Amino acid sequence: MRLEHGLMLIIAILIGSIIGLEGERFPVFDKFIFTFFTALFLEASTFALNDYFDLEIDVKNKRFDRPLVCGAVSPKTALILFFMLFPLGILSSFFVNYTCFTIAVVTGFLAIVYDVYLKRVKLVGNFYIAYTMAIPFVFGGAAVVSDASFSFAVHPAIYIVACIAFLAGSGREIMKDVMDFEGDTIKGVLSFPKYIGVRWSNSVSAVFYLVAIVLSFIPFFQGFYEMYFLNYYYLFLVLICDSLLLSTAFNLLVRKNVHMKLYRRLTLVALFIGLLAFLIGAIMH
Repeated sequence: MRLEHGLMLIIAILIGSIIGLEGERFPVFDKFIFTFFTALFLEASTFALNDYFDLEIDVKNKRFDRPLVCGAVSPKTALILFFMLFPLGILSSFFVNYTCFTIAVVTGFLAIVYDVYLKRVKLVGNFYIAYTMAIPFVFGGAAVVSDASFSFAVHPAIYIVACIAFLAGSGREIMKDVMDFEGDTIKGVLSFPKYIGVRWSNSVSAVFYLVAIVLSFIPFFQGFYEMYFLNYYYLFLVLICDSLLLSTAFNLLVRKNVHMKLYRRLTLVALFIGLLAFLIGAIMH
């Protein structure tokens, strides 16, 4: 169920909510609980479905870290988890507001399409995964909009945060394509390395990271983003995050053989620190 991903989604939603409230207060408790359960249930259920459909290819890729591959969980159990948790996630979003319900339904539908079909078309699927890393910020911002009607009129700072998350997420997914290239080739999966090769795929991934790094400085230098403007709490954490991403991008660009597992983990740490930067920056302004 990858609950560590669920934790990061919840933090992203909280950041979106705090930005939406302009850092003046935390979201209403009962509403935040429903956003919490929406993220947790949808994330857990779709990861379970993902492992169910990916079992054969995960075996080929020797992904013994996956519960179905190592035999810790049966495929039937994974399906049961999906059918239990997915409806609960959609239902939870209904008690937030219409906008959040719409986001949850669309994202949930895309998650099923991805698990069943788009995993074999990674050229498209990669950007869906990046979308799932960006949309929680918008979801959190929409959750605190005072207007009960359908509206995406969230705080503008939320969109640049979401854009950074989308770019970094795209970079990580292309790195994963390189990691899984051998197994994906056997299964006929359409991925970046299949069409442009490993080296060029690494370069594309690096470019996504570099653009995300550049965008991360805009809130600090632009007065338009009041909470983050000349906010040194934000800057300190962003510099740590960007240093890790820059190190990854540099190695992807100059090295022929990159330790992908190491740098995938490194970028996950970087993204978590980036989340803290936006969270603490929004609170300490």
